[in-house]
Amino acid sequence: MKLKFLLFIAFLSVISCKQETKISSSNVVSLSSKLNFREDKGNLHLESGKFKYDFRNNQLPFKKVILLNSSLLGFISEIGAENTVIGVSSPEYIYSSKINDLVTQGKIQNVGNEQKYDVEKIISLKPDAIFTNYIASFDNTYQLLKNNGIQVIFLDEYMEQKPLEKTAYLKLFGKLFGKNESAEKKYLEIEKNYNDLKKLALRSKSQPKVLANEMYGDIWYLPGGKTFTANYIADANADYILKENAEEKALTMSFEEVYSKSKQTQYWVNVGNHISKQELLNINPFYGKLEVFNKGKIYGVTAKEKQKANDFFETGVVRSDLILKDYIKIFHPELLPDYQLTYMKELQ
Repeated sequence: MKLKFLLFIAFLSVISCKQETKISSSNVVSLSSKLNFREDKGNLHLESGKFKYDFRNNQLPFKKVILLNSSLLGFISEIGAENTVIGVSSPEYIYSSKINDLVTQGKIQNVGNEQKYDVEKIISLKPDAIFTNYIASFDNTYQLLKNNGIQVIFLDEYMEQKPLEKTAYLKLFGKLFGKNESAEKKYLEIEKNYNDLKKLALRSKSQPKVLANEMYGDIWYLPGGKTFTANYIADANADYILKENAEEKALTMSFEEVYSKSKQTQYWVNVGNHISKQELLNINPFYGKLEVFNKGKIYGVTAKEKQKANDFFETGVVRSDLILKDYIKIFHPELLPDYQLTYMKELQ
C-alpha cells in the first residue's frame, strides 16, 4: 500500500512538472525565430539569437541608452522614446530631426563610428544599456564594456527576412522602455495596414516581372527568393525573377547571368541611392544592355534622403506597411491613384 502511495505521489509530481513547463512556455512571446521574450514575476527574460538576457523589474524601463546602429532608432522614434538616448554612433547617418536636434544641443553624445568606438566616453555616460548589431570583430570592445558594468544588448533585426517580424521588434522596445501599450497599438496598426495592402495587391490581374539590387564591381548581389526584398515583392503581387529560389541571403551573379534571367522585366527596384539613369550608366555601362533599363521603370530609395542619412534604413525598418505600399504603387499604380511614394523614387 505504501509503495502504491509513493508511486502515486511520484506520478503527481511528474504531471505537476509538465504543467509548470507548459505554463512557462505559454508565457513566451515569440516575435520571430531569432527573438523572443517572457515575463516572470515582473522580470523579463530575453533571447536574441544566441544571446540571453535577464532583466529584473527594478532595471526597467531603461532611462539612458546608447545606440550603435541607426536602424534601431526607427523603433525608438516609433514609440517616442528619443529622450532616453544619450549616445549614438555616426550621427551623420541619422535621419531623425529630433535625434539630430538633441545631438546639436549636446544632449546626445557622438560615441564614435563602426571603425572605432570611444569606449571611455561610453563608460563615462553610464548608460543603462547599449543596443547594437553583433559584430564579431568588436568582441574585445563588448567585453571591455561589460567589465565596466554596462549591459550590451545585441539585436540583429537586419537578419529578419519577414517584414512584419522585423516590425514586431517594436513590442520588445515597448517592454524595455515602458511603452508597452503604445508599442502594441502601433504594431497592430502596421500589421493591419500591411495585411490590407496585401489583399489590395491581389486585386490586380497583372503580375509584372521584377529585378532588384545592383552590381558592385563585377558582381550583382541579387536577393535570394526568401529574403526581405523578395517577400515584399511577392506580397505586392509581383513576379520576382528569383522567386523560386529558397535562399534567405543574397546570391552573387555575373552581369551575363542576370541579363539572361531578366528578359521581359518591367521594373527594377532597390538600385540604391542613385538619382538618374545616366548615373547608373556612368557606374556601369553594361546596364544599358538590359531590357528593363531601356523599356521599363527603375526605382531607388532616395525619396527621404538628407546628405548621408536615408530614412529608408531608419523608420523604414519599422514601417513595413509603407514600404509595401510603395511597392504596390510602383507595380500596380492603378490601385493607389492618390498615394505618393514614401521612400522610393523613380530614376529619370
